[in-house]
Amino acid sequence: MRSARSLEVAEARRDPVIRVTAMPADTNAYGDIFGGWLLSLMDSGAGLLAARHSRGRAVTIALDGMKFHLPVKVGDEVSVYAEMKRTGRSSMSIGIEAWRRHRTEDEEVKVTEATFTFVAIDEAGRPRPIDQESEQE
Repeated sequence: MRSARSLEVAEARRDPVIRVTAMPADTNAYGDIFGGWLLSLMDSGAGLLAARHSRGRAVTIALDGMKFHLPVKVGDEVSVYAEMKRTGRSSMSIGIEAWRRHRTEDEEVKVTEATFTFVAIDEAGRPRPIDQESEQE
């Protein structure tokens, strides 16, 4: 049975952009999941939303305010959630949260969050305008 908190969390958010299980190869020297692995998942999740929103290639240009609240352990299910915060002419600000769930439990706990900034680029790698139609979604 799910706790009231985990039900509230599930109802308050849409589906994750990425969900994976933390594996032994993803650990640091202390046996916890390496922060860089988690950062990579978050960047990938933000990139998926940025590409879909801009309808093309988008690249990370900045990352703001990441803080690790709790460790992730081997076997934990990690879910990454993305939310478009702001869209400019060619840039996007995307809020990302990473949550963990122990494989035998129902409750999720937020382990970190950050804001990523992406820029939509053309084939030559130059900033390009984001399609106005995609902003209405």
